[in-house]
Amino acid sequence: MDKSMPEKDRPTDLTEVAADQPQMDQREVLKSIAGVLASFFAAMLAATIVSIALPTIMDVLGGSQTDFNWVLSTTLLANAATTPIWGKMADLFDKKKLLQAGILVFVLGSLLAGLAWSIPVLLFARVIQGIGMGGLTAMGMAVIGTVIPPRERGRYSGYFGAVMAVSTAAGPLLGGFIVDSPLGWRWCFFFGIPISLLSMILIHRTLHLKHVKRPVHIDWVGAILLTTSVSILLIWVSYVGKNDYFGWNSWQTYTMVSTVILLAAALLLVESRVPEPIIPLKIICTRTTSLAILASISIGVGMFGTGAFIGQYFQIAREATPTMAGLMTLPMIAGNYFGSVFSGQMITRFGRWKIYLLIGSILNIAGLGLLGTMHHDTEYWILACGMFLNGVGMGFMLQNLVLSVQNTVKVTDIGAASSSVAFFRSVGGSAGVAVLGALLSRNVADLITESLAAKGQLSAAPATEDSLNLSGMPDALRLVVEAAYGEATGIVFTVSAAVAVIAFVCTVFIKEVPLRKTI
Repeated sequence: MDKSMPEKDRPTDLTEVAADQPQMDQREVLKSIAGVLASFFAAMLAATIVSIALPTIMDVLGGSQTDFNWVLSTTLLANAATTPIWGKMADLFDKKKLLQAGILVFVLGSLLAGLAWSIPVLLFARVIQGIGMGGLTAMGMAVIGTVIPPRERGRYSGYFGAVMAVSTAAGPLLGGFIVDSPLGWRWCFFFGIPISLLSMILIHRTLHLKHVKRPVHIDWVGAILLTTSVSILLIWVSYVGKNDYFGWNSWQTYTMVSTVILLAAALLLVESRVPEPIIPLKIICTRTTSLAILASISIGVGMFGTGAFIGQYFQIAREATPTMAGLMTLPMIAGNYFGSVFSGQMITRFGRWKIYLLIGSILNIAGLGLLGTMHHDTEYWILACGMFLNGVGMGFMLQNLVLSVQNTVKVTDIGAASSSVAFFRSVGGSAGVAVLGALLSRNVADLITESLAAKGQLSAAPATEDSLNLSGMPDALRLVVEAAYGEATGIVFTVSAAVAVIAFVCTVFIKEVPLRKTI
C-alpha cells in the first residue's frame, strides 16, 4: 500500500480484496478487455448514430423540438437512473453475468427502436436502450477497476477513451451514410446489435472473474426514490415555460419541485441507513469523489449538449446532408481521440493525472465559448477550432475523473464509486439536454415570430415554432426556420461554457493522490 496516501483514502479490508481477485496475466487481461470494449463501442455507437439521424427521424415521424430533446433525454435518464443500481449489483453479484445481462437489455432496446412506428414507441425503446447502456457503462468500469491496478489503469482508461472517440467519429459518419442510403434510418439502431452479440461471446470466452459470495442487500427503496426524483426533475425542466404546458409560476411547477425536494430528502435518509445503499454516501462525501462528481455533472452538460445540437445545427441551419454533418464534426472527434489516448499513455508512464484534468477543463471552456459565437453563416474554420478544443478537453477529463475516484476506494467499492460518477455525469447530461433544448426551442420560437411578424405572416408562427417537419413546410417558411436555428444554437454552447467553469474550479481543489501500483 502507498504510505503517502492519506489514511482516509487508503483501501481497507485487504484480505477481502485479495480473496476477491483472480490472478490474470496481461495477455488474459487484454483478451477480456477486448470484449468489454466491444460492448462499450456498441453502446456509444448507438448514441452517436442517433444524434445525426434524429433530424431525419423527427421529419419522418412528425416529431417536434420537444420530441427531439426527449428522444435523447429518455436514454440519458434511463442510463443515469440505472447506472448506480448496476454499479451496486457489480459489488454484490457476478460482474461477468451482469455485463452479459446489460448487453441483452441493450440489444432488446435497439431492436425495438429500429422497429418503432411512432414517437411514443421510439421513446419507450430508448428507455430500454438506456437501461442496457447503464449496465454496460457501470460494468465496464467495474471490470477494469477489478482486474487492473490504478497505476496501470491509465493505459486501459485511454483505450476506453479511444473507443469512445472512434465510436463518436464512426457514429455520425456511419449514421449519415445509413440515413442517406437505401437502408434508411432504422438501421442506425439495428447496426449495433451484431456488435453487441459478438462482444457477449468474447466476454463469455475470455473474461474470468472470481466472485466471492457475500450477504446481498438490494436497496430497492433507494432505487425507486432515485429513479422517481430524477424523472420528475427532467419532466419539469423539459416543459416548464412552454406554450400549451405550464409556466414557472404555476401549481404544476410548485408541485413538481416540492415533490423532487421531498423525494431527495427521503433518498438521503434511506441511503444513510440501509446496509448496501445505491448511492454510497460514505464514498461520495469524500473530497476526491465529491469534487469529481461535481466536475462530471458540469462536463456532462457540455458533453451531451454538444453531441445533441451540433449535428442538428449543421443539418437544419446549414442544410447539410446527414453524411456531410457527420464529416463536419470530425475536428471534435479528432480532439477527443487525441486527448484520450495521449493522457492515458502519459498517466501510465509518469503517474501524474491532475494536470490533465486542469488542462482539459480549460480547453473545454475555450472550445465551448468559441462555439457559442456561432451564427447561421459563421466560418467553418472557427467552428472546427471550437470543436477540436472541446474534444481534447473532454478526452483529458472523462476517464481520468473516474480514475481519480477509483484510486481512493477499495476494490469492493469500485463498482459503486465508478457508477456514482457516471450517474451524476448522465444526470447532468440529461438535465443539460432538457434545459438547453428548452432554451433553444424558446429562442427559435422568438426568432421565428419576429421574422414572420416583419413579413406580415405572424399567423404561421404558433404552428411552426416547435416543429421539425421541415419537408412539410413551404420553402419560404422553411428558410425562416433554418435561419432561426442558425442564430439561436449559439446560446446552447454559451451556457455550456459557463457551466463548464464549475469543472475547472473542482479540478483545482482535487488533491492528487499517487496512483496505487496494486489492485
